[in-house]
Amino acid sequence: VVMQITTVGIERWRDAVVSTLMTIDGVTCVYERSDGADREREGLTNRIGLAAGTLPSTIYAVEGNEKYNVNVEEGHKTGFYIDQRDSRALAGRLSRGARVLNVFGYTGSFSVVAQRNGAASVTTVESSGPALEIARQNGELNGVDIGELIEGDAFEVLRRMRDRRAEFDLIILDPPKYATSTAHLERATRKYKDINLLGAKLLAKGGHLMTFSCSGAMTADLFQKVVAGAALDAKRKMRIVQRLGQPIDHPVPLTFPDSEYLKGLLLQAD
Repeated sequence: VVMQITTVGIERWRDAVVSTLMTIDGVTCVYERSDGADREREGLTNRIGLAAGTLPSTIYAVEGNEKYNVNVEEGHKTGFYIDQRDSRALAGRLSRGARVLNVFGYTGSFSVVAQRNGAASVTTVESSGPALEIARQNGELNGVDIGELIEGDAFEVLRRMRDRRAEFDLIILDPPKYATSTAHLERATRKYKDINLLGAKLLAKGGHLMTFSCSGAMTADLFQKVVAGAALDAKRKMRIVQRLGQPIDHPVPLTFPDSEYLKGLLLQAD
């Protein structure tokens, strides 16, 4: 089990959390990845390392019919984004015969699902070379060729694709947290609009765009308005097919609406 504590309130219960996790059947290790800007804002120091048990030499996450290599020591946050489980399954259903573009692809989980569900082609864009190497390994682990891997800034890569009139049937935009607080919301809004504008321009007629924001400060209503503005600027008519978000094991207390941090839209272009 990999755990991350980012608030003072839970920090006080850390030892109890670790000991309780170790009582769960099958759990042989608790690894802590309590680091990042959220802890700094809370006045907490980073804590990374083994909390209990023995760390295996290789760690895998199994999700549905897929298996992923996870780097818990150096990967983003806890090493694997389990909150996109439902959206990965949806992407798989939309991938058969499709030209798929996975932007901010990290270690390639969306790309693996697309290939295993019969995509015509898959292109993954990611700024981290080590993450792309794990993506390649994850393809091999699941018996598929991961497809084209492009290392670089997503905005620059998509602009080059736009300039050469590239086209895709399914585009997944899963950017990092642009708004860590409301103070960063204006800048984040511009980034979300820019990336969705580029995505809309690359989308084939009748194609699907899966777009996300993991910023708690970005409300679902504001995110929809930003994406709508991007589609308008791209001169694309698009409809909402489905609203996306975190799965059932990421509950949202009524008194803490910001915990509904993952917002997403499945859109289809006319």
